[in-house]
Amino acid sequence: MKKTALLTMLSFADPDLRQQIEVMPEGTALIGISTTGQAIAVDLDGESPHVLVCTASGGGSTTMLRSLTAQFLHQGAHALVLDTKRISHLWAKALPTVTHRGNIAGIHDALVHLATELERRLDLDGDLDTVPRLIVAIDEANATLPRLARYWETFRQKDDPKTSPAIAALEQALWVGRAARVHVIFDGRPQATVLKGAARELFATVILARFTTDTWQVLAPDAGPAPKQRHPQQGHFHVIQHGEVDETQAIRMTDADVVTWLTDPDDPTA
Repeated sequence: MKKTALLTMLSFADPDLRQQIEVMPEGTALIGISTTGQAIAVDLDGESPHVLVCTASGGGSTTMLRSLTAQFLHQGAHALVLDTKRISHLWAKALPTVTHRGNIAGIHDALVHLATELERRLDLDGDLDTVPRLIVAIDEANATLPRLARYWETFRQKDDPKTSPAIAALEQALWVGRAARVHVIFDGRPQATVLKGAARELFATVILARFTTDTWQVLAPDAGPAPKQRHPQQGHFHVIQHGEVDETQAIRMTDADVVTWLTDPDDPTA
């Protein structure tokens, strides 16, 4: 299929784009539009229960987490947003179906509670029709997980497990989340030293920007050699699904876009 230049920006303020987003099936979110003009989406109920986003600083990972999480919230999901910068996802503080945590103690407690919620959902044995989908969006994971490990060491007792229960809960969510309608959007490069067995294979959708050759080889080894990054503009990503790569311009949704859309969905200016 013939490729064309990527659009400079895809704004949620475009009524046609917003309409396209709003008719996406439940559990599916639009990532953006590729160079072939295709709509590139993630389907949490298909082969991609979790999403990996990995970019260099300023590569747009926060924007991607916000856009995907907002779309699932619009469909009725709830969300746990873990934001160690405390300012990257201020939109999340304004919404009743979102739990926003910024300090490490709060993130630790929220993830420990997630383990309990996972167990409750799994005990339902698949009868989850009335249970809202839960999105766990973890920004800056490569900084957050080591801090969680150090935090656990400050008060771990002799008989306590060595692994942080918060990190263990996140790993459990990655392994069994599909069965519990719990889905992780992970911003960072999974580290085997922290997540142990939770390898990158758990992420059927990988979204990369401003990557190194080494990062590509680790996170997208089945997608061939690392492509040249010819489009440094913000919002440009490479989306890898099923071993296929799509150069994609992602949707830009501002904090204000998200809050207005989710609190007043009939507002045409959202």
